[in-house]
Amino acid sequence: VQLVESGGGSVQPGGSLRLSCQASGFTFSNYRMRWYRQAPGKERELVADISSRGDTTNYVEAVKGRFTISRDNGLNTVYLQMNSLKPEDTGVYSCAAFIFGRNYWGQGTQVTVSS
Repeated sequence: VQLVESGGGSVQPGGSLRLSCQASGFTFSNYRMRWYRQAPGKERELVADISSRGDTTNYVEAVKGRFTISRDNGLNTVYLQMNSLKPEDTGVYSCAAFIFGRNYWGQGTQVTVSS
């Protein structure tokens, strides 16, 4: 299993970023995918997840209405569109593949929201 995130960076409050996670080494379309984040000094939290077909999504309350998770099973890629970013969204964002009861992780990408 290999997961490679991209799209992080620095943005001002109110800005947008789109994260991508390219997957390989497993049958991507069979498994739920997740985005996590870890803010400085805090535990990692689940931000959003999406079913294997992309028809069911879930979000942590803090990002509802601002973030959108999606996937393209033809491209083996999962996305996280982040709008109206806030300083508290700052952290390392990692994608994960939930396979047979455990997460397989990417290396993460830094998102910094600051004026």
